[in-house]
Amino acid sequence: MSLILFNKPFQVLCQFSREDERPTLADYLDIPNIYPAGRLDADSEGLMLLTDDGRLQHQIAHPDHKEAKTYLVQLEGVADRASLARLQAPIDLGDFTTKPCRAALIAEPDWLWPRNPPIRMRQDKPTSWIAITLEEGKNRQVRRMTAAVGLPTLRLVRSSIGPYSLATHPLMPGEWMEVDAAQVGGKRSGV
Repeated sequence: MSLILFNKPFQVLCQFSREDERPTLADYLDIPNIYPAGRLDADSEGLMLLTDDGRLQHQIAHPDHKEAKTYLVQLEGVADRASLARLQAPIDLGDFTTKPCRAALIAEPDWLWPRNPPIRMRQDKPTSWIAITLEEGKNRQVRRMTAAVGLPTLRLVRSSIGPYSLATHPLMPGEWMEVDAAQVGGKRSGV
């Protein structure tokens, strides 16, 4: 059984098959029979897990198993105490209501790589960074949450999934490593 940590670059599709000329996982990973355990949209960057074990893939990706995922988010505007409290409380996004989560104002991560292409910056609009930790992960959820509180997402980087993080497993965009899957869900693999 393989468990691969991969740092997905900006604008890479979370699939191996080609739809057009956009880069996919196949441009970075040449490992037979592995599949993503969860997704990141093309506009997001950061940590993904891939495996060749269907049960492990289900355990990581299924919402019932609630592997916490932390995202570093650059916002257009400054997150204050009130906006952080709104992010942490359930938010009605129309088609679903989010579960409570953790959100905190952070300094811009000094270890973070520059994005290519760079983030668009406006002279008249300050930016701020937050760390948000979810135990769910609906399509474009973090972006929709920050927009709902009036702070559009400029950059979104997933920094951790469960026990695995870019802090403990430093990878630059496009890099990957194989790790022990025994830590997933706090259970030994195969149990």
